[in-house]
Amino acid sequence: MKNAIALFSLAVACSAGNALAQDRDWDRSHIKRVLLISIDGMHAVDYANCAKGIDTIDNGKPYCPALAELGRTGINYVAASTSKPSDSFPGLTAIVTGGSPALTGVYYDVAYDRSLDAPAKTTGNGVAAGPCHAFSAPTGTTTEYEEGIDIDQTKLNGGAPGASLTDGGLNSIDTRRLPRDPNNGCSPVFPWEFVRANSIFSVIHQLGGYAAWSDKHPAYSSVASGIGPKALDDFYAPEINSNVVALPGVTTPTGVSCATVLDPGSDITAWTNSFQNIQCYDTLKVNAIVNEIKGRNHLGTAKTEVPTIFGMNFQAVSVGQKLVEKTNGQTGGYLDATATPSAALLGEIKYVDASIGAFVKELKQRDLYESTLIIITSKHGQNPIDPTRYNPILNTGTSPATLLDAAGYIPMSESPSNPTGIGATEDDVSLVWLKNSADTDAAVNILEQNANQIGLGQIFYGSSLKINFNDPTVDPRTPDIITAPNVGVVYTGSSKKLEEHGGFNHDDTNVMLLLSLPDFRTKTVHAEVGTAQVAPTILKALGINPSRLDAVRREGVDVLPAVQLQ
Repeated sequence: MKNAIALFSLAVACSAGNALAQDRDWDRSHIKRVLLISIDGMHAVDYANCAKGIDTIDNGKPYCPALAELGRTGINYVAASTSKPSDSFPGLTAIVTGGSPALTGVYYDVAYDRSLDAPAKTTGNGVAAGPCHAFSAPTGTTTEYEEGIDIDQTKLNGGAPGASLTDGGLNSIDTRRLPRDPNNGCSPVFPWEFVRANSIFSVIHQLGGYAAWSDKHPAYSSVASGIGPKALDDFYAPEINSNVVALPGVTTPTGVSCATVLDPGSDITAWTNSFQNIQCYDTLKVNAIVNEIKGRNHLGTAKTEVPTIFGMNFQAVSVGQKLVEKTNGQTGGYLDATATPSAALLGEIKYVDASIGAFVKELKQRDLYESTLIIITSKHGQNPIDPTRYNPILNTGTSPATLLDAAGYIPMSESPSNPTGIGATEDDVSLVWLKNSADTDAAVNILEQNANQIGLGQIFYGSSLKINFNDPTVDPRTPDIITAPNVGVVYTGSSKKLEEHGGFNHDDTNVMLLLSLPDFRTKTVHAEVGTAQVAPTILKALGINPSRLDAVRREGVDVLPAVQLQ
C-alpha cells in the first residue's frame, strides 16, 4: 500500500511538472521577450498610408520609415477591431487580458456598478463621496478609473508621497477616491481588482518572467489584474491630465528639448491640450522603454533586467487627430475621407515613428532585436476620419442621457444635470445605467421618439444587449441601454475637438495591428481579427500555454491567425 501511495504521489508530481512545462517552455521559443506598443487612435489606414506613402506628402515616400521597416518582416492585420465600446480602459483591458467587456466588466473608464458604493472621498473629477455600510445592500455608484483617483491630479507624479517630478505610479492612487465594495467590508476596489479576468502580466510574472508597463494614468495599473501589483516588476504612469511643466534633461526622439514648456500659450492644465506638449509627455514613457531595454528601471536609476513583457501607449497621434488648438491656430485631424493627415497630425505620426525607431536601434545595439517580438496596435480608433461628417450634436440636438435624465430615469452620480458630478458616460457612444432596469422599455421609447435629436444609429437593449454583453438585471456593471449614434455624431458641443472614440463605428474600432520579428515572412491578413487576440498570441510566442488566461478558457479567444511561431 505504501509503495502504491508513493507511486501515485510520484505520478501526481510528474503530472504537475509536465503541466508546468506545457505552460512555460521558455527554452523552446526563440522569442525571449515581447515589446507591446499601443498608438492610441492609429487606424489600419493610417499605417497603410504612412508606410506606403502618399503623393502629397514627402514626394510619396513613407513618412513613418521605422514602422515601414518593421512591416517588411511583419504580419499586418488590416481588419483588426478593438473592444466595443472602444474606450481606452476596455481597449487596453482587451489587449492584455483577451477579454471582452462582458467578461472583464470593464465598459469605460467612467462607468457604473450597481453592486458598489460611492468612494469615501469625492474624486478629482466629481464622483461624489457617499455612505457605505458593510455587508448591506449597495446603493450603486459611478466608477472612475482615470485621473480623478490620483492623490493630486494636477501633478505629473499624481501626488505620490516623496516621488520625483515625473515618477507617477501605484503610490499616486488615493484609496479614499476608489469605489467601495459593501460585500467586502467596504474595502476600496483597486483598479486591478475591478477587472474580472487575469492579464498577461500576471501570467508571465507568475511563471518567472519580468513584467513592465507604462501608461497615461496610475489607474491603468489595472493591467496587473489576476495577482495584483506584484505582477508588475516595473510600472510607470505619469499623469497625462496634469499641469504641464518643464522637463529638464528630457529631449524628444526628434531632438526637441523639453527643458522649457514648448507651448506655454496653450491651455497647460493638461498635456493633451497641445500638439507640442504631448510629445514631451510621451517622451517620458519612451525614455522608460529605452531604459528597460538597457536592463534598468523606468527612470534608469537602478539595474534590473530586460523585461520579458513590456511596453507603453502613445497619446500623440490621438491628440493629433482630435485637437483644435485655437491659441496658435493649429487644427489636427484629417483632410479627407482617405485619411490624409493634417500638418499637425502628420507631425505626431512622425514623432511616434521616430520613437519606435529609437526602440529598434536600442534593441539592435544590445543584440536583442532578433529575439524580440514587437507588437504595435491601438486601444481605440477615432471617429470620424472624414472631416465633413463630424457632428457635435449638442449644438443642434441633445444626448440620450440628457433626455432620460429629464424623465427621471438616471442615477444622480450619472446625471448630466448634477452640477458637481462627473456626468454621463457619453462620447461617440452613450452608455446608460437606469435607476431601475424595469424602466428600460419606457426609456428606449423616449430615445426612439427623439432619434434625430440624438443622431440615433442603433440601440442595444433587451435581447440584443444580452447576446452581445450581459443581462443588466444579473450583471451589476452592464448598461441597460447602449446607443451607437450615426457616423460622426459626438455627444458634445465643444469646438475644441474634431473626433472622438468609444463608439462602435468602423473608424472607432478598425485599428493598426502589426506583429514584427526579423525572421517573419511579410504577410497581410484580411480576415477579421480582434485586438483581444493579442494576449493569447503573446503567451504563445513566449512558449506559455494561452489557456492560462481566463479569457481563453471562458470566451474561447484564440491566437491570431498566420503567426509564424515555431
